[in-house]
Order: sequence, then C-alpha cells, then structure tokens
Amino acid sequence: MPRRTPRTALDRQRTPRRFPKFLGAASICALIAALLSPLTQAAAADSTTALAANDYCGGQCSDILPPGQNGNATLAQILLNQAFGIQPDHAEDQLGPYNNLASGAATLTDAKINDFFNDASFGVASDQVASTTAPGGRTDVTIVRDKKTGVPHITGTTRYGTEYGAGYAAAQDRLWLMDVFRHVGRGQLTSFAGGASSNQGLEQEFWRNAPYTEADLQTQIDNAIANNGARGQQALADADAYIDGINAYIDASDSGRYFPGEYVLTGHKDSITNAGTIDHFKITDLVALASVIGSLFGSGGGGEVNNAVSLLAAQSKYGVTEGTKVWESFRERNDPEAVLTVHNGESFPYASKPDTAQGEALPDAGSVTQEPLVYDRTGSAATATATSTSATAAATTLTSAKRGMSNALVVSGKYTASGHPIAVFGPQTGYFAPQLLMLQEIQGPGLSARGASFAGLSMYVELGRGQDYSWSATTSGQDIIDTYAVELCQDDYHYLYHGTCTAMDKVDRTNAWKPTTADGTAAGSYRMQVYRTKYGPVEYRATVGGKKVAYTTLRSSYMHEADSIIGFQMLNDPDYVKSPQTFQSAVQHINYTFNWFYADSSHTAYYNSGDNPVRAAGVDAEFPIWAQAAYEWQNWDPTTNTASYTPPSAHPNSIDQDYYISWNNKQAKDYTTAPWGDGSVHRGNLLEDRVKKLVAAGGVTRSSLTKAMADAALADLRAEDVLPKLLKVINSSTVTDTTAAAAVTKLSDWVTAGAKRKETSAGSKTYANADAIRILDAWWPLLVKAEFQPGLGTDLYTAFSNNLPIDESPSAAHGPTGAHAGSSFQYGWWSYVDKDIRAVLGESVQGGLSQKYCGGGTLSACRDALISTLKTAAGLTAAQVYPGDDQCSAGDQWCADSIVQRTLGGIKHGKITWQNRPTYQQVVEYTSHR
Repeated sequence: MPRRTPRTALDRQRTPRRFPKFLGAASICALIAALLSPLTQAAAADSTTALAANDYCGGQCSDILPPGQNGNATLAQILLNQAFGIQPDHAEDQLGPYNNLASGAATLTDAKINDFFNDASFGVASDQVASTTAPGGRTDVTIVRDKKTGVPHITGTTRYGTEYGAGYAAAQDRLWLMDVFRHVGRGQLTSFAGGASSNQGLEQEFWRNAPYTEADLQTQIDNAIANNGARGQQALADADAYIDGINAYIDASDSGRYFPGEYVLTGHKDSITNAGTIDHFKITDLVALASVIGSLFGSGGGGEVNNAVSLLAAQSKYGVTEGTKVWESFRERNDPEAVLTVHNGESFPYASKPDTAQGEALPDAGSVTQEPLVYDRTGSAATATATSTSATAAATTLTSAKRGMSNALVVSGKYTASGHPIAVFGPQTGYFAPQLLMLQEIQGPGLSARGASFAGLSMYVELGRGQDYSWSATTSGQDIIDTYAVELCQDDYHYLYHGTCTAMDKVDRTNAWKPTTADGTAAGSYRMQVYRTKYGPVEYRATVGGKKVAYTTLRSSYMHEADSIIGFQMLNDPDYVKSPQTFQSAVQHINYTFNWFYADSSHTAYYNSGDNPVRAAGVDAEFPIWAQAAYEWQNWDPTTNTASYTPPSAHPNSIDQDYYISWNNKQAKDYTTAPWGDGSVHRGNLLEDRVKKLVAAGGVTRSSLTKAMADAALADLRAEDVLPKLLKVINSSTVTDTTAAAAVTKLSDWVTAGAKRKETSAGSKTYANADAIRILDAWWPLLVKAEFQPGLGTDLYTAFSNNLPIDESPSAAHGPTGAHAGSSFQYGWWSYVDKDIRAVLGESVQGGLSQKYCGGGTLSACRDALISTLKTAAGLTAAQVYPGDDQCSAGDQWCADSIVQRTLGGIKHGKITWQNRPTYQQVVEYTSHR
C-alpha cells in the first residue's frame, strides 16, 4: 500500500460530511487492519533511468497542478483521510506550493520559481525514481514515477505499448474520476454515484447540451476516423491501446484489491467478499468524456433567446429605434475600448451586425417558456432543493455567459533579458479533488510531450510542452451556436423541415438512486427527456407572430465531440510541430472554441480555434432565426451536422507580436464573441496593464512575468479599475456624512495600497483592508441597481441582468464548481459603470452607453445615489455580507473567498487562500531549438 503522509496545515476539514457516524476511530482502525494486506503493484525503483536527451528547455520549464497527482485512494486510505486527515502519497503535495505563491510572489526570483512550481524537464534523474512499473507485464513500455510529485513518465518502444501505458497510468491516478465523468457525459451520474443535488445538477447540465445515444457516440468516432486518413486510423489505434491499458489496470486492481475505495462506498463493490464489478471502458466512453469537457470549456455561443427577450424589453420601453440603440450599447459587440489579444489593429470580422437583418424570429412578448428537462420525479428528486438545482443547471446551460476561465501571458524574446520568449500560461478548470486534469510525460514513436490532460482523455498531452516548444489555451467564446425557430405542425412534437411535417426525435434517460455510505441522499428517481430536431435539441417554446414554434440550439461541434483528437495528436508529434506555423496548423484541427498560445526559443504565436460556421447573408447571430433553408449555415448537411466554416486566415491569429495576453477577453478587432461584457473594463485589463508595463521597460524574466500574473491574481478588478472613478464622483464635493466619509477613507486607503484581496501575512486568514473589501462587496450590487434601474426600469434592468450578471466577486456562487472556485471577475457590469461614471464626469468615452444613467446624468444626483448606497453598504455586518455556507461560518470573509477542492471522491483537502489564476500552469523559457 502507498505510504501515507501526516496531515498538514492545509488539511483542516476533517469532520466527514457524507460519512455516517458509525465510522468512528475504533471501527475504522479495525476495518483498515483488514484492508491493509492487498498491496499496490509498484515495483522497485530503477536506478538506471536517465534524464531524456531531447529536452531543449535547459531546465527552465516548470508547471504546477494542485492538489496532487494521485487521485486514487483505496478504501483504507479514504477512511484514514476522513478520520485522521492522513493523505495518500502525492494526493496534495502540489497544493502547498500553489497556495504559497500568493504570499511569496513579491520576492520571487528565477532561482525560486521551483519553490512554487515543479521542474517540468523531460525524464527522471536516476536518484529521483520512486518506482518503475511494466504495466500488464509488457516489455515495450515502462511507467516511471518521480519521488517529488509521483508524476508518471511513460516511455514506450512501440506506439501501442506507449498508449497502453498512458491508459494504465491514467487509471492508476484517476480511475474513479474517469468513471464518474463517463457517466456524467451519458446523463447517468445519479444512478452511478448517488442522488446528491450536485450530482443531479451536473448530469442535467451536460446532458441537456449533448443528449447522445450510444449509436450517436459510435457514429462520431466512425466519422472522425473516416475523415482524417492515416491520422484518423492512428488515433483509433491509439485510443484502442489506451483503453486496453485502462482495462488492464481495472483487472489488476480488482484482483489485487487496491481499486479506488469509492466503488465500495457507493455500493459497486463489497469490501469483504470483493463481489461486484468495475465495468471495463470502451471507446464510446471517450466521446462521452469529451462531450463534457467540450461543453464546459470549449463551446462558445448560445443565449439568443435571452438576447431577444432583452431587446424586446428595450424596444417596449423606448420604442423600436431608440430601444435597439440602447440594447446595442449594452451589448458592446465591438467596443473600441475593449482589451484585445491581437492588439496590432488587424481586423478579423466575424458574427458582425448585418446592415439589414434577415430571417429573425423574435418571440411574441411573454410567450417564451423553457423546455422542461426533468419529468416523473419521485422521492428526493421531488424536493424543493432538487427542483431549484434543475433551474440553476438549465440557466447555466442556456446562457451565453459561459465560465471560460484560463489566462495567458506571453512575451517576445525582443523584450526579455535572455532574448528568448517567455510564457506564463494555463487553464482555469476549477478546483476538484481529484483534479479534472492530470500530469504525465509520454515518450514513444511519434509522441514526445509532458503536461496536463483531462482524465480519461490522456492518450495525448492536451496542454503542455514538447521537445522545444510549449503550448496552452484559454476559452475564447466566439459564437458557434445558433438558435433556430422551428415552426410546429400537427402537434407540439412535429415541425416543418423544408416544408415537410417531420417528427421530433425523443431521447430520454431514467435515473434512480438509493442511499449509500458515500451519499446518504434519500431514494429518488426522475426521467430526463429531450426532443431533438435536425436543427438541434429543443430548448424553449414560444410563438412568433402568433405561430407556435420550438427554439432549438445547433452548435457546430454537436455530433463532433471526437474531431479534436487529430489536433491534439499533432501537438504531441515532434515531427509535426517544429515552428509557430506548424503549431497553428495543428490547432486548426481542434473544433473547440479556444485561444491557443505557443512559445519556443525564438518565436511566439497565437491562434483562435473552432469551427466557425459561415452564416447566410443578413443573419444576425445574436438572435433566433427561422429554421428555413435560406437562413441555414452555408452547405449545411443535417445528417452529419457539417457546413462551410470560415478559413483559418479569418480566425484571429498572429506570430511574434510584442506580447499576448488573454483572460477570456476579446480576441481581435471586429471579432464578436458570444458573451456580453467585452467592454472598457475586463479582467483581461489586469494582465494587459501589467505586461504592457513590463514590455515597455524591457528585460522581462520568468520571475517578473510570473509576478505580474500573481499580482493580477490577487487584484479586485472593481477596486483597481472602477472604484477610483466612483470615488472621484463622491469627492467632487466634501463628504460631510461621517459614515460615508469613514467608508471613503477606507476605500481610498485600499486603492492606494494596491486594491488586492491579500492576507495580512501568509496563513493569517485575515485580509489587509478587510473593512474596505467588505464595504465594496456590499456596495457593488447596491450601487449598480441605484445607478441603472431608475433609468432602465425594472423589466429592462432585470432582462439585462439575465444577459450579464451584475457581479462576480470571489465569494459569489459561480464557476463550474459553484462558490470557492477561485475564478472571479469574468462577468459583471464594471464596464457599464465605468463608461457611465466617466460620462457623468464629462470625460471622454469611446463606445459609450446610449445615455447617462447615474443620477439621471447629473453629477450631484449621481453623487447622492452613490453616497446613499455607500452608507447602506458600510452599515452591513460581515455576517450579512458573507452569510456562510456549507464550508464557512457567517462573517468569515477570508473563508468566503477561499478556494475549496470540491470532492469528487473520498479524499478531502483543506482550503487555500483566494487566487484568480490557472489551475494548471506553466512557466517556460526555451534556450535552444532543434
């Protein structure tokens, strides 16, 4: 059995929330004694393993992925963790260094980088080998794990053996998680893992987006392989070998009784007799997994019905002409003040507003109803909590404000101290235990890479480094989803397709659960049901001009979840990626909506990926359109959901720009993204301002660029970029009210100190400027409402709030893991407040709102509104501002912000201080090139 480490200062949450009280210390110890005899399969260390010779980074590549590499735990390890806080080896050894950067960045030097990151060099020094495994007894592959982090270094002499080893290593580290997410992708999580409300929400959110049958999953594999020649055939062979490796580990761990303990706790295995089965993986499981990841991070668009509702509200209040003008000013399709990734002025028009819109199918006012997903609820599925969970899942799925997350900072060698490019980049994928991503190095015929991959999809490294280059991605969010209004005929389940009354296709899932040791949720069941059309799944129903319609959503990656495998295969192939141009060519084969970044020893590059459909002339991608041949995507084939796509040259792209930043901001001039909020203030500005300053000074180093990222990670966007203007309005006259004056002083002092949400000292769990932070957290929603609702009216203010949330502070419940998710300030009204306040102050505003709102446009009335709401906010206690949740007591400000590794298995970890930064992150500077 792997070694166990004592609990650390990070690991404070030790009272089991899911496990019953009978699991006391005595019974745990007795049970553990009976479970300790089965041992893991790790072999003795191989002292002959040498560092790889194909590494051109010169020891200057680093990475980090909390909480730790090991995401599997036996039943005994889970019970020890729940009772005593003992961690399995390598379960959280990357959490401490990750957490410590928040306090350690100020004094960071290049020599100290690996105090906070791992050495990401290829290979393992012989004195650092912890174990060497020949998976399945094979002679063509070995898995070497290093002592420090336990990362698998997979080396094969055959392609099959290499991929077999990758599958085996993935199962060693993430078998339970992989099993969870193959069930999520099929909409079957609750039947597998239990009926907890979080499980209900997860399966509903993803299955609404991708309601595939088993035949659909297989068809996607067949098409991806058939359309990609030799690389397609290689991808199939790789996937088959990978699955063979997974299943070999399942069999070995089952017979050796060291499989993940969650299988016992959820009733799939018996801890005494070993009865029960762990189902083998099959190739369609990979497509189910890919559909979850693509939906969560790589499918920009949607929200057209919400856009239509807010447009109608604006037109109702102001009339058609003025209402449309108001709506467009809040939409900020191409705001001239928006921060850009490609900032050289080059234009990449996409999804632009047409001069005269064609085919719009706006709903009749008040006629829109959301299509139900869940039916036939019984037991715990019929509670108020369950129905509320369903509503939240639906809202998350249908909005255009998808939580993209992830950031990148890349600087050309022209501006670095060494003359070589430097990159600090990575994806923000939320915080889970175990983590969704896993680290690995893979070396074999046609494969040479180290980095992170989503568990269960790690036949290739998806984000990481090759021999002499690194790459990463951020979510881009351009619109690849359109909403069609299909006219109904005969009844509510038939629609007109090219003039023929056609039956909708109904697919459903029935899930039932009962209490288990892991999840005590009472027994319950429900049925999920989706009606599908050639134009995609039905999401809403309404009338348009009195005609009954169903609104469907069609995304270009629908039925194409497997296609991106070719691009990832290319990224791992050292004979393919040799330059920024070949990198761009590789990521052009990825149909998910991502921004891709590249750095080698001489060059940097950027490319925006995704299958951007070529829309019919006059179609406005912002709104629903009629499901008629004239308004379909060009050359669209409904059988395969393929169409004409914009050429690579039309996607934002660049080589060797002075620097690149990305934090899910606007990609380039005239390139419209689906989410709202790409205006004058965006969290991308936090990176832009810092990197631009570094580049202007020159001599950028790995540590200085990392410090810029870490500084932005603690910044409160509202306080840094908007609060000074609000204070300027308030201080336009002497503040005589003592409560307001005291609040102004605290806020001003905070801005002067840097506007950070930072501990007074490492581990203090108390913020410096805590009162100012509390005041702004309370004030922001109050001031936004006071500023805009009187002018917009309640209906339009509410409609716009549905398009773009008011706020996204660290303590708010948002992101893929709800509250405590780290990622913050992606969506909010900061640009609206900024532009409006500047207009009231008489300052220059490009792309301003259509009118002034604060105080009806007068400085004195605006000031009165701000002071009034500030006084109210200042009077709210910490307990009122931070009311507490399942993780924190009321009034605990630091805890309310803190990052929690959301448990997807039996191992728990302690909270860490808030940082707004990538989950997996690289710091790289290559010294040479092949």
